Amino acid sequence: MSLSSQSILGTSGPKVAIYSTLGELVASEFEETPVLLPPGGGAEQIPDDWWNAIETAGKRLLARELISRDEIVAVAITAQWSGTVAVDQDGIALGNAIIWMDSRGAPYINQMVDGPLKIEGYGAAKLLNWIRLTGGIPGKAGKDPTAHILYLKYEHPDIYQRAYKFLEPVDYIGLRLTGNFAASFNSITLNWLTDNRNIENVTYHAGLIKLSRIDRAKLPDLKPANAILGNLRPEVARAWGLREDVKVLMGSPDVHSAAVGSGAVRDFEPHLYIGTSGWLTCHVPFKKTDLFHNLAALPSAIPGRYLLTNEQECAGGALQYLRNNIVFPDDELSLGAKPSNAYQLFDQIAERTPAGSGKLIFTPWLYGERTPVDDHLVRGGFNNQSLNTTRADMVRAVFEGVAYNSRWLLKYVEQFNKRPVGSINMVGGGARSNIWCQIHADVLNRPIRQVKDPIEVNVRGAALLASASLGYLKYEEIGTHVKIVKTYMPNPDHRKIYDELFREFVAIYESNRKIHARLNRLSHCENSGAFKSALLKTSLENHS
Repeated sequence: MSLSSQSILGTSGPKVAIYSTLGELVASEFEETPVLLPPGGGAEQIPDDWWNAIETAGKRLLARELISRDEIVAVAITAQWSGTVAVDQDGIALGNAIIWMDSRGAPYINQMVDGPLKIEGYGAAKLLNWIRLTGGIPGKAGKDPTAHILYLKYEHPDIYQRAYKFLEPVDYIGLRLTGNFAASFNSITLNWLTDNRNIENVTYHAGLIKLSRIDRAKLPDLKPANAILGNLRPEVARAWGLREDVKVLMGSPDVHSAAVGSGAVRDFEPHLYIGTSGWLTCHVPFKKTDLFHNLAALPSAIPGRYLLTNEQECAGGALQYLRNNIVFPDDELSLGAKPSNAYQLFDQIAERTPAGSGKLIFTPWLYGERTPVDDHLVRGGFNNQSLNTTRADMVRAVFEGVAYNSRWLLKYVEQFNKRPVGSINMVGGGARSNIWCQIHADVLNRPIRQVKDPIEVNVRGAALLASASLGYLKYEEIGTHVKIVKTYMPNPDHRKIYDELFREFVAIYESNRKIHARLNRLSHCENSGAFKSALLKTSLENHS
């Protein structure tokens, strides 16, 4: 039997894949969708673009006739997290989706979390109550769904009033597939409106709802992540040539499905994701929060488990920036179209360039940062550049800068877990680069396990979760169905230079954060034109 699994990758587009119930990839198809960046810190996508791209990729995949369509037993969904789609009672989107990079709701969040006695800028009583109930608190950067909803309520009240439900992207796709409005225990988490203390029964908390000033009726009812949302809508089943009894699982956000698709499913077993954004997470047996570094153990996609959750805004996005805005921009100096193998060329250059890039340090904070600092005003760039700096140094420095950022996060992940991290499963488009895997091993001083088909991690995780939910696998067996291609060991010859440059990497943030705050406070991302939609329309899909 086979499973059809879909992943909505917010800064690139949806991928539709067919997997066996044992997690074996049959084939996949990808379709791009653009990102819109309105002024003032906005980041949006068009929901119909998502659906049209899913239909295009799905029909193209099924037309290859690799399996009988009657073999497909379920559709699983995974999607970008921390987004908001306002829909009416008929399930029609009321305007663009607000996605995870959007910070226009920050003023309303800052007002909501304010109080007379402050801890890290939060009212102390509110902070303690939020953490006690949810494990976290709305980020002051204004990039969580509650911030999105409040932005709509106060700046687009017509949309707020007409909205029947506010849905995460994964739950919006579930609605389009089944006609049913619902959210899962884990997809709803970043609204910070639920009581997560009983992992088996997550519920909305009336006090948090009241504090948020969001109408409870406009929020979807909740189901466990492994629940069946419903059957495919008859018109969708007919259009795709599938049986009408095909089940649609609730699905999970991308962080949760990637944790499963990486094969790292045991407690404290980590995976590093390098896509447009990045994270370093693991499952844990407890609910816990590190407010000072923006880390929290939140409901996972595996029943009864928590997932250490964090996110860094730019990982592979920094390499996209290098390609689109510096090396191959579309301007008067262009020598033609950017090569289709640009990322392979970057790999070759990085591999032949000495470790340390001539002590050139790249900081990847091109759209602010979330973890281990929650700072939407910080910006990145090249540091310690001289007349001797070469383009090759700049290319390798981008690879290394993302790895330094991962190492910065690793420190606080280990503190959170109260134990050192051993080997790390690496996934995402960046994990297709052998040299990037080796650089991460060297910078983090940890073995890096390169997972097979790393860019399929989300759809693989969704498929494996669906298979376990339907009884084809046990959850504890999932890791045995994820293959490791190669393990990269740290090169001791690079230890000294990377220790030195990492210390300076952190010092660059500490020395410059006030400068960035002054430069970017008024523009609030409006003038970050270098990070335009041309950067975000493309992903690391072709990175090998």
